[in-house]
Formats: sequence, structure tokens, C-alpha cells
Amino acid sequence: MTTWIDTHCHLDAAEFGSEALAVRAHAAQQGVKHCVIPAVLAANFDRVRHLAHASGGSYALGIHPLYVKQAKDSDLQQLDAQLTLHRDDPRLVAVGEIGLDLWVPELTQSPWRERQTNFYLAQLKLAKQHDMPVILHVRRSADLLLKGLRAVGGGRPWLGIAHAFNGSNQQAQAFIALGFKLGFGGAMTYERAQQLRRLATTLPLESIVLETDSPDMPPHWIYKTAAQREAGEPQGRNTPGELPRIGAELAALRGICVEELAEATTRNALDALPRLRALLASF
Repeated sequence: MTTWIDTHCHLDAAEFGSEALAVRAHAAQQGVKHCVIPAVLAANFDRVRHLAHASGGSYALGIHPLYVKQAKDSDLQQLDAQLTLHRDDPRLVAVGEIGLDLWVPELTQSPWRERQTNFYLAQLKLAKQHDMPVILHVRRSADLLLKGLRAVGGGRPWLGIAHAFNGSNQQAQAFIALGFKLGFGGAMTYERAQQLRRLATTLPLESIVLETDSPDMPPHWIYKTAAQREAGEPQGRNTPGELPRIGAELAALRGICVEELAEATTRNALDALPRLRALLASF
């Protein structure tokens, strides 16, 4: 069976609830051999860690930009403490999900824009301090994220993933030059996403990793329009079990076999998050 790594899966989300481990087990039956579970706020640090251990996956700790409104300044100290406390946990693979979101209108205005930036830069500094890769949230914010990476990194390379990348080719090349892999998932499966599909087709294969972002970012075969939902059709739930089909779509776009894509994206995930190598050594 062809096997895959889901580099971004929110198994702790309320949509999964008590079914999280069953959802993960089903994905394993589909060939998804590993899932990375990023935190989004301090209150779920324990939850993602416990899920990673219970499911045989890995996790990242960070404060998501969409949650800065409810985050406390002390959460940054808590993140630092947790990174220190669990530094020898082989399943802790990155600082994330962190970044900037300039799509939500309220977050583009003061004081939340500045607060996002403060949390982002502080978490980049913690990643450097703890020698950890980062998992970045990139939504209408690529240039500002790059600026922060250059400022905090001081010209040194980074490791990590620009999750759900949907910027320009120039921005993609800038992230790659800094050491990042770019995450592609369900959004790439829509025919109308022409720019994203061009990137998925033309970027170097060694720069791409796969992700579901489940339960978010559903592929086209799950998504239901507002009209369909109003007509009574339930919105499908994205899960890590969809990753093989997402991968098959990308392989078709690139004109390569599925096995080649799976092997390459697995290798790329191990390069982006080096602690995965020891975890997956038994496969």
C-alpha cells in the first residue's frame, strides 16, 4: 500500500470529539502512516500532546493568529515552559501553528493586527531559542511573514512548513530559499483554484508536503455549497483519510505516478520536521 504523511491535521478539533482516535485509525487503513497535530492555543497544548501519543503521531505547540484575541500575554511564557518541559519528547516536532492572518477583517485593524505581529515574532524567537522548526499559518500575509523570518533569523536558515500556501510564485521561492516546505491540501483540488494548481504543478517536487488541515480545508468532493446545505445536504467532514485522494490529484496534475509523489512528499516532511525520522524509522 502507498503510504503518506499528513503534515497538518487538527485531530483535537471539536468536530472530531470522542471520535478522534477512530478517525485516525481509519486514515491509517487508507495508508496515512503519520499525522502531525498542531496546537492553536495554550488551552489545547495538553490535548494535542495526548492525542499524538495515543495515536502514534506527533504534535506542535503554538498560538494561532486567529486566537490572539483570547490569548493572554502569559501564554507565551506557558509556551516557553512547555517547550522546555517536553524538549525530550520525540513526538514534539515543531512550534506551531503560528503566523499572521490578514484575511479576517477585524484582525487587520488595531489593536489585533499589532497583537498578531507581537505573538508571531515572540514565537519565532522561541522556536530559535529551542532549536525547533515552525509551522506557519499564511493567509494574505506572506510578505510580512517573510519579513519576520528574516528579522528573527538574522540570515540563518529555518526548518518548517508554510501551511496551506496560496501566494505568488515569487513568495513561494522566497519561503523555499529560507528553508521551508510548502503545504498543499484540499484547496488544490478545485479546478477554479488556477494559481494554486499552477504552483502545485510547477514548484520543485522537493519543496512540497501534503496536508489535510482537517476538519478544515475540505477537498472538492466533500465541499457543499450554501445552496446545497440549505437544501438539506450535510457538509462533509474533512479527515486525514482524504490525504491519499488529495495526493492522487496532485500526482495527476504533475504527471507523475502516485508512488513517486508519496515517496517525495514523505521525504520532504522528514526534511522539514527532522524529529519525524526517528518516529518513522520502524516503517
